[in-house]
Amino acid sequence: MEGVVAAETVLSEVDGDAGRLLIRGRTLDEIAGRWPFESVTALLWDGFFPDLPGDLAPRLGAARVEVFAEVDRLDDTLVGRTTVEATRALIARLADGDDLDLALRLVAAPAVFTAAVTRRQAGLDAIAPDSHLAHAADILRMTRGAPASAAEVAALDAYLVTVCDHGLNASTFAARVVASTRAGLTSAVLAGISALKGPLHGGAPGPVIEMLDQIGSPAHARAWLEGALDRGDRLMGFGHRVYRVRDPRADALKRAVATLAGALAASPQRVGLGRIALAEAVEAAALAVLRERKPGRSLQTNVELYTALLLEALAFPPSAFTCVFAMGRTAGWIAHAREQLAGGRLVRPQSRYVGPRPHQALQFETTAGFGA
Repeated sequence: MEGVVAAETVLSEVDGDAGRLLIRGRTLDEIAGRWPFESVTALLWDGFFPDLPGDLAPRLGAARVEVFAEVDRLDDTLVGRTTVEATRALIARLADGDDLDLALRLVAAPAVFTAAVTRRQAGLDAIAPDSHLAHAADILRMTRGAPASAAEVAALDAYLVTVCDHGLNASTFAARVVASTRAGLTSAVLAGISALKGPLHGGAPGPVIEMLDQIGSPAHARAWLEGALDRGDRLMGFGHRVYRVRDPRADALKRAVATLAGALAASPQRVGLGRIALAEAVEAAALAVLRERKPGRSLQTNVELYTALLLEALAFPPSAFTCVFAMGRTAGWIAHAREQLAGGRLVRPQSRYVGPRPHQALQFETTAGFGA
């Protein structure tokens, strides 16, 4: 469906030629690192819920407390699954519907459930939410068991805002298709997270950490990258289906990582200036090698590279990266689902049949002896 306009939306515009992302008329630079996630969620949902309050934070805090009750269902079978599969299973326990309270529970769910799953997988008890905290602050507290610094909260807030919506990507389209059947918001979000878990979509940032670990130092970057291309491997963190110039989300997250690294440089358990220097060296080497090897293609840094660095800095395990992505993107999926419902149309594209025709099938059967 590349190039096909499948929906009209007021939510976001991805300008691949200019490298620009608009969220309801605001550029990403205007809101990432400047607006809290709760405010951007309200911006996305404006006009789609008649009872939308001016301040979503208290209602979202209460929703986190409500969905924590489902953590009791986190048995050993689910703990043994991948983080995204266990989180998805807990989300599936939420009743379907279309109201604001459910929408808030669905935004709360990936935050609460991911924290609980990752702690249980590490042999630790889940931590109940604190409804009085901001969403990003509570996510970090539930994940670690201790309050996060202001710099860490700001960095996660910037990340959640940066990934909240991005046009009609695979997971958002999946959510809109399900919403168009009037199945309900829970079903639409489950479709979104199921698409997001694929390695060609939201499952991509994890391998960036493996790449950086294998490269090890800036001096090894070019040789490692050339070897990867010689093997036919994809360089994780570079190239995008839409952007023909630099992904604006990469710039937003690079700023957040640099700010966070300065605040955490004294801690050896967090990403510091050395890790940033390695990533910047890998980025520069990769862009140079790609220009040389693929001169006819514009392969620029995408959101994956600095997503991986930021989430690593915040001490999320790579196995949870896709779920942290879902913490931000769920707000966008819900906005698109409500927009699709407002239009009232069932998504039903056409396909072009390219299989055998009846006379061809008959000839094949006779030749193969099936018609005897």
